[in-house]
Amino acid sequence: MNTPDNDAAPNDSLLKRGLWRLLLLGVGLMLGVGLPYLWYLDKQVRDQFAQLNWQVPTKVYARPLLLKPNARLDGASLELELQAGGYKDDGQGRIAGTYDRDGGRFRLTTREFFDVNGRVPSRQLEVLLVSGRVASLRDGKSRRALASAKVDPVRIATLYGNNTEERRLVKIDRLPDLLVKGLQAVEDRNFQNHHGIDPLGVARAIYVNIREAGFEQGASTLTQQLVRSLFLSNTKTITRKVKEALYALIIEARFDKKTILEAYLNQVYLGQVGDQSIHGIAAGSDFWFGRDVSHLQEHEIALLIGLVQGPGYWDPRRNPERALKRRAIVINEFVEAGLLTPAQAAKANAAPLGVSAKPILARNRAPAFLDIVRRQLAKDYDNAELSGQGLSVLTTLSPSAQTYLEKAVTGTLERVQRKDGPELQAGAIVTDAETGHIVAAVGNRRIGDPGFNRAVDARRPVGSLLKPFVYMLALARPNEWSLASWLSDEPIAVNTDDGKVWEPKNSDRRSHGTVTLASALANSYNQATVRLGMQIGPERLSALVQSLSGETVKARPSLLLGSVDLPVYGMAQMYQFLASGGRVQPLQAVRAVLDPQGKALSKYETAPVKAQRGDAMAARLVTVALQQTVTSGTARALLSDGLGDLQSAGKTGTSNDSRDSWYAGYTGDHLAVIWVGNDKNESTGLYGATGAMRIWSQLFTRLPSRPLRVSGDGLEWVWLDAARYATTEDYCPGARRAAFVAGYLPTEHVSCGEPPPPEDRSLFDTWIDWFRGDKDNAPAPSQDGTAAAGRP
Repeated sequence: MNTPDNDAAPNDSLLKRGLWRLLLLGVGLMLGVGLPYLWYLDKQVRDQFAQLNWQVPTKVYARPLLLKPNARLDGASLELELQAGGYKDDGQGRIAGTYDRDGGRFRLTTREFFDVNGRVPSRQLEVLLVSGRVASLRDGKSRRALASAKVDPVRIATLYGNNTEERRLVKIDRLPDLLVKGLQAVEDRNFQNHHGIDPLGVARAIYVNIREAGFEQGASTLTQQLVRSLFLSNTKTITRKVKEALYALIIEARFDKKTILEAYLNQVYLGQVGDQSIHGIAAGSDFWFGRDVSHLQEHEIALLIGLVQGPGYWDPRRNPERALKRRAIVINEFVEAGLLTPAQAAKANAAPLGVSAKPILARNRAPAFLDIVRRQLAKDYDNAELSGQGLSVLTTLSPSAQTYLEKAVTGTLERVQRKDGPELQAGAIVTDAETGHIVAAVGNRRIGDPGFNRAVDARRPVGSLLKPFVYMLALARPNEWSLASWLSDEPIAVNTDDGKVWEPKNSDRRSHGTVTLASALANSYNQATVRLGMQIGPERLSALVQSLSGETVKARPSLLLGSVDLPVYGMAQMYQFLASGGRVQPLQAVRAVLDPQGKALSKYETAPVKAQRGDAMAARLVTVALQQTVTSGTARALLSDGLGDLQSAGKTGTSNDSRDSWYAGYTGDHLAVIWVGNDKNESTGLYGATGAMRIWSQLFTRLPSRPLRVSGDGLEWVWLDAARYATTEDYCPGARRAAFVAGYLPTEHVSCGEPPPPEDRSLFDTWIDWFRGDKDNAPAPSQDGTAAAGRP
């Protein structure tokens, strides 16, 4: 007979009591530690997710391209502008951000954007260019003729905050329905039903991966992916996975599905370029396709959703075949979810990837120009107020002008660089002659280097670039001086304040007798300029320089020949006065600053300033003389370059020992001031006409610009006798044509008799007289060596 083991019962009882104690301890720990931890996580979610505030970079834009009939524009420049803005030539031009070109005929669809005065909608356009002009502009749908239209501006820079993240926030209601539903179908089909974690989704992911023989689908819900992106790292640990699940459950309990999905769509990682990471569907669309997400087609939406799984691995630019495979899988998911029909899927699968060749991102496309932008904005905003605040800075930059200027600088310096000479450098500013808007700037031969901005910070002797303002001061006294007034270009000695005698010489070491003011300026005669300037007074020139450029300079005789250090920016500001017809216009690089909703926080465009009559007359007369600089003076090489049709006005400048080469020239549309030199202040061997003017020539060979025609309002053109300050007939031998302020013509008239028979005088003879030099047969100067006045 067996007897019970009396020792077993006490042992079982002890074991049971131990298990219960462990269970109670676990429950206690859960209640004592787990609940406070859950409360802590819940508080984190409420504090961080509920007040989610993404850093959105501030974007800097060029000016929108204004199209209007008769505007100067050629096919190369329009295509350059479109390509700079990420437009694709798809052969149709019917989708926003695309175009089609057939010779001079363009079809394009612009993108929606916000300008200074509000929203500018997307529209289809047809543009016909003939002989460098806009011959016609029509609405692409209605074929109705348009008075004007704007092409959305090129993005030229990005001002990031603490993180270099590219993001553009978008509301879920503005996204295509296929994108919103397709994302859920591919990434989290049970999104609308689960509570943050989805066991069914795990099972489905395993099935899909087995079916496709690879890792094609993950098991994390959209909520879990959002948690990982916002709050956690990507380390694969059990602790992180548990925390991820808890966060997801809390977010789902606290917030509705629309809020969670919208947050995901604005946070999802979609690419990388350098240190710039691309976050959000809207930024991803810009990055990969170069247009707004609302304009994406079905095959593009499929690719964008496919990239969510791993934009580096599925990168369509680097691995197009791999991307096509991923897109096909996504399109198939669309069909299974009932979002696309088989026919639509077949069409989507047959479409090309459609990604832009290069990402449409810019941190600093034009360093010298952006430096000017920052300086002008610094008056109203500090760096923290601008960077990472989601603002839009609207500037005046012209992408085509900037490109042409950069090519002109780099190409010309390569050609004129001496092998044994110092490295040449350049600074240049191009403006709109009418408005004073800066459309291009270069501050370094190495275009992309931010560094030292020679367009603004390099102060160099300006040489003869200052001479036109000496003559302008004289011409502002029309009762004393005119362009036809006689002036001696004989040697002159000037006593200086330090007791020395200054005896300036002409650059050709010759004297030219008695010349007119126009000829003296066109040929840049030093002796004649100093003689005129000493009668005007160096102190008046000093005051004018300060008034126009803001620079303070000493009033000494050598100032008359440009013996003063000024920056390119300062000289551009002075020449803007001449190019605009005598208007005082501060140069502008910024048009406006918009808030994230597109409303203007600051507007910088000012109403046109009307020129004073005296200023306008003097500026126009100087312009006439500077046109003669191009036709027969120191800048006449521009004619052999084929730029005679521009009828431009310009002035060369060279400092002592050819250390600095300058050229300032303007047309009917643009002013460009250019400096060439080196940072060691050594001789370059270049004159104004062989250095800086070469860059100007290359620039305007490409840049569409109107000819310069001096307004006749307030001016009178008459024919003058060859040897006397007197009017005469146009058929008289040696007669020269000159411009005067109305009411200040010479009082004497000299006639040469009856006109010759028509056959004896050709149109060619008249044209030659127009542009002929006028220093021959001039009267001798007065006894004191000066032309006492403009009148005899």
